[in-house]
Amino acid sequence: MEETVQIVYQGKTYTFPLVEGTEGERAIDIRRLRQKTGLITLDPGYANTGSCQSAITFMDGEKGILRYRGIPIEQLAERASFKETSYLLINGRLPNQKELNRFSVLLNDHSLVHEDMRLFYQSFPRGSHPMGILSAMVNALRSFYPELQSLEEEINITVTRLLAKVRTMAAMSYKISRGHKVVYPRPDLAYSANFLNMMFDSPVRPYVIDEDVVRALEVFWILHADHEQNCSTSAVRMVGSGRVNLYAAISAGISALWGPLHGGANQAVIEMLTEVHEKGIPVRRLVERAKDKKDPFRLMGFGHRVYKTYDPRARIIKKWCHLLLDKLRSADPLLDIAMELEEIALKDDYFIENNLYPNVDFYSGIVLRAIGFPTNMFTVLFAIGRLPGWIAQWKESMDDPDWRIARPRQIYVGQRQCDYIPLEERK
Repeated sequence: MEETVQIVYQGKTYTFPLVEGTEGERAIDIRRLRQKTGLITLDPGYANTGSCQSAITFMDGEKGILRYRGIPIEQLAERASFKETSYLLINGRLPNQKELNRFSVLLNDHSLVHEDMRLFYQSFPRGSHPMGILSAMVNALRSFYPELQSLEEEINITVTRLLAKVRTMAAMSYKISRGHKVVYPRPDLAYSANFLNMMFDSPVRPYVIDEDVVRALEVFWILHADHEQNCSTSAVRMVGSGRVNLYAAISAGISALWGPLHGGANQAVIEMLTEVHEKGIPVRRLVERAKDKKDPFRLMGFGHRVYKTYDPRARIIKKWCHLLLDKLRSADPLLDIAMELEEIALKDDYFIENNLYPNVDFYSGIVLRAIGFPTNMFTVLFAIGRLPGWIAQWKESMDDPDWRIARPRQIYVGQRQCDYIPLEERK
């Protein structure tokens, strides 16, 4: 028997169905709320609103659980490659060896970027943020690679182009911004190693591939590959609901990710730790400021909108943070500050009571810094990692039988009807 919820309004009782997910999550289906009652719901930030039913990613913020297509993030970070994880998210299952080989070949074949796009890069002013450039260039891809005849072929080829070319475009933007020669992808290198080589190889200092560095980058990308209906993913779905092409939807996701409260959080952590180091600010003073409600200061890298316990991704990236710094013998003073900050915060009653645990951004910025990435590239790296999730979410929304163009309502609180005042009569 279908479970329902009853709402009493103005003496009348209205019945709405309950929807239950495979992990026990429940929701009230209010699609007919306005039709039945004349009411809408008001939920700033959509914290209590489900925008879709999805089979891609499961999160439990209270228990600290994250799974892609049912597989725990801990297992994927330990055993899977980023290519496998991308295939899993986009296609709904892990690939067999033949499928993975084919996927690898396609990524390699589509890794080059049209030479004319270099003119676009060189036209951006010096100092332009790489995220702004990346968003614009992804949108421009549609002009260079028009749609194909078959819808299935269009989706498959476009998906592969994006996964392959965004990585190349990111490395190109870095090289051009520094006035260096662009390094082309190599067919003998795998996805992540190829990106590192395109970023850091130069004629005067050839880049040496270190497998631990490659794996650390892979883990970073796997941990960021999808995260349910966050700001940027919701942007991809909302823009995509207008039935725009995939390039435009992904460009919108990149723009949403740019914000410091979303994808820019790991960059903000490094900037905060750098300021503490350079100004000699005591870490305990930082903690006290974070606890003071009258102080506008915000402690970056702690707490999460969904997780009410330790971020499961933070545990994984923390291990790689220590491993990488030991491997590279990098005595980074920012790590010492971060560890002291974590130790104080995890024992502080205020942080415990308010569930302010270190999140993935707290450690990931240090990992990227140790590899050698400049701070303004951190969010671009996040975008590369999140790309398969965005694609999977867009693809799922295209196939959704309940699809409707996104069109939220509002509660108007402005001026009531009033008359137009002629210009000469206005004070």
